[in-house]
Amino acid sequence: MTLQMIGCSHHDAAVEIREQLSFSSEHCAQALATFGERFDGAELVVLSTCNRVELYAAGGPFGSGLTASESGAGSLSDDQVRNALIDFVAACLEKPADFVGKHMIVRQGREAVDHLFLVAASLDSMVVGEAQILSQVKQAYDLSNVAGATGPLTHAAFQAANRAAKRVQTETTIHRRRLSVPSVAVGEVVPEVFETLRGKRVVLCGAGEMAEETLRYLKTGGSDNLCIVNRGQERAQALAQVFGADTRSLNELHEQIVAADLLIGTTSAEEPLVDAATFAQLNARRGGRILLVLDLAVPRDFEPVIGDEPGVYLYQIDDLQAACNRNRREREKQWPRAKAILDEEVNRFFESLQQRATGPVIQRLRQRADQVKSAELQRLLDKLNGCTDASMTKEIEKSFDRLTNKLLHPPMASLRDDAAAGHSRGLLEALRHLFNLGDDL
Repeated sequence: MTLQMIGCSHHDAAVEIREQLSFSSEHCAQALATFGERFDGAELVVLSTCNRVELYAAGGPFGSGLTASESGAGSLSDDQVRNALIDFVAACLEKPADFVGKHMIVRQGREAVDHLFLVAASLDSMVVGEAQILSQVKQAYDLSNVAGATGPLTHAAFQAANRAAKRVQTETTIHRRRLSVPSVAVGEVVPEVFETLRGKRVVLCGAGEMAEETLRYLKTGGSDNLCIVNRGQERAQALAQVFGADTRSLNELHEQIVAADLLIGTTSAEEPLVDAATFAQLNARRGGRILLVLDLAVPRDFEPVIGDEPGVYLYQIDDLQAACNRNRREREKQWPRAKAILDEEVNRFFESLQQRATGPVIQRLRQRADQVKSAELQRLLDKLNGCTDASMTKEIEKSFDRLTNKLLHPPMASLRDDAAAGHSRGLLEALRHLFNLGDDL
């Protein structure tokens, strides 16, 4: 049995293409419900995110609507598999097959497993080391389980991919380096000034995308006293509802600065929100309390000279971007170690599959060979009728053992190699028939 994958990602398809090929929840439900019927009990997992659309399949004949009995042995050529997967995606999304075939790549066997492990460990992500993709892979697998669309190979592959990703997380630092400006600001700078965000008054200026991302990190970091200051209240109130914050208009910013412990700028204003002289007056009213200012805006929301005020710690976007760049370089250093871990886990996965698939056949083949050897050895000894002593009988037995082992070695080695390649040459079935080993294995 071989794992198949058809998909595209940010590496090879622009966002406008990925949008047309994405699987909504309805598309996923339809695909999971119909795949096994169309391909005679085949397995399927659908992974669809903003950066990738990938379908992982196993089992079944992968013919154009054929059942296993209709397709003979049920095994198809690479081209037949590719065309069947393309046709299935095209039918699910109601897109032309030519369009799907042009923009989606088909991977098979080890290449598909390698890719799945890279994806789960976030080594194939737009931001290498981001944590979200592993949970997305697990959710896709869980959804297929609930739909009854998984089977032996998808179970084994996705569970092994999860274990491999966890090893990368624990044995490298590739996931521990923050790469976005808000994540560095909240995750690395804030702890240098405050032991905790709980109880600290956080005043965030702006309500755009940078503000929203920053709010996510603030809430994750334990912030429980948030205030969003924005010129337009509608957007600010929408964010406040999501993140449990209160809102103030820009006219109230001065009073909020006096009350703040952490002040964050994320607006798109052309001029600083507060001039240096006014900020000095406001800081004088703070009674010497520490104020951390994170200016994430371009142009800057606060003049650099406010960092000279007593008790004020100012970090501007260039400082934070430099930290992001350092972190990115550190992640890149960890990539070879992470990839080596995945290679180990892929090899272990195929060794497990090989043992599971070839073990019974090899055992039966050896049993059959031992039966023939024993019968022929006994026939020879009977003919010799006691003409050999014990030591000569032992040598004859050893010769029969060596002959059997030498005859069995090539087919067994070929069978193991074929299993590691996903049984692409069909040797497992060939051995069953050639040596009459039975179909119950």
